[in-house]
Amino acid sequence: MTARTQLLDRAVAQAMSAVSAAAKRGLGDPALAELVAIRASQLNHCAFCLDMHLAIARKHGVREQQLDLLAAWEEARDDLFDERERAALALTEAVTVLTDGFVPDDVYERAAKHFGERELAHLIGLIVAINNWNRVMVSRRVPPGGYTP
Repeated sequence: MTARTQLLDRAVAQAMSAVSAAAKRGLGDPALAELVAIRASQLNHCAFCLDMHLAIARKHGVREQQLDLLAAWEEARDDLFDERERAALALTEAVTVLTDGFVPDDVYERAAKHFGERELAHLIGLIVAINNWNRVMVSRRVPPGGYTP
């Protein structure tokens, strides 16, 4: 499969990057931010973003077993993902796959128990940002391997 286009308007790319960076800074937990980015990218089948965020996650010290079992986080041992991570991942899945057109109240309330209002706003911003990037990269069929730290 070849990329349809490598072109992404510079202003658009800068704006998307700024949103992602602001959301990550506001969340204040780089490892969790990468788990969120990876999980959304798994759901969206974005190989480029998976390749990139897996590399970044490793740099932030995310455990290999977490990365290995992220697609099945709900079934993973309780000591592998803590309640805060589980709440963030549940919210990530709900926002990424809006099958009913909204995020279920129980998922939002679960996240709100673990994140203050400002952190929750940044978490949602991060989820929206990675979904945006996934769609841009998947629609252009950009293959993995092009990310360099």
